[in-house]
Amino acid sequence: MSFIKINGVNFFYELKGRGQNPLVFVHGSWSDHHAWDMVSELLSDDFRILSYDRRGHSMSERPEMQGSINEDSDDLASIIKELGLSPAHIAGNSFGASISLRTALRHPEVIRTISVNEPPLFDLLEGNENMKKTLLEIRSRLDKVAGILERGDMESGARIFFETIAGSAGDWERLPEEIQKRYIFNAPTWLDETKDPESLRLDINELAKFQKPALVTRGGTSPPFFHVIVELISDVLPNVERHIYPNAGHSPHASHPEEYAKQVKEFISEASK
Repeated sequence: MSFIKINGVNFFYELKGRGQNPLVFVHGSWSDHHAWDMVSELLSDDFRILSYDRRGHSMSERPEMQGSINEDSDDLASIIKELGLSPAHIAGNSFGASISLRTALRHPEVIRTISVNEPPLFDLLEGNENMKKTLLEIRSRLDKVAGILERGDMESGARIFFETIAGSAGDWERLPEEIQKRYIFNAPTWLDETKDPESLRLDINELAKFQKPALVTRGGTSPPFFHVIVELISDVLPNVERHIYPNAGHSPHASHPEEYAKQVKEFISEASK
């Protein structure tokens, strides 16, 4: 096991692969570095792969004070620099995609390319009349999950999140018990993220200044609000490639790892020419 102390916090990380070019995976909320296991295996011949547990998740330290997405961004940049991987190709899913985009604003020097799938930047929907009712419903569901977690019922909170926000009815029961336990353990960190006013927003105008190659993707079966968010982000990036995983939902790297790995590999190859 490998650990590194960054910004006063101990992080677990895994560095593997036989390739020369560094590729860093950033997991979403509730999960940890294991979310990338299948994709890492598929890409290990082509890249030097770094995956890690973000602060407050699984084997990394969980600080007692309120956290922020800016801290997550600084952690990512610092880990890349400390391990001598800068600049790196970065791929993030869900909240990991939000962190990756925030890093593009705060630490563009550590990035070679960026691949993001469905960042939950719900505040970008504000002002969109077609999304007004949807945004109210999203916030209501988020508040419901947060309320359950505040009462200490981590398992129910995790289940309702996955069945009403990240997926649909029955998704929780289909998860292996090991993954359920992982999500329950990491639930307090998701609750902490909801208290950060910056966690669901991004400065689109600033993002337009990011000139490096970007791959922005979504799942074909994901909720429509992710389609809108992905388009808003794609429209402002000056050097962007768009892709839809037709049969995937919110986590294509987990549900369709071969397709995801192929797309990321092709994007990086083309961007590196």
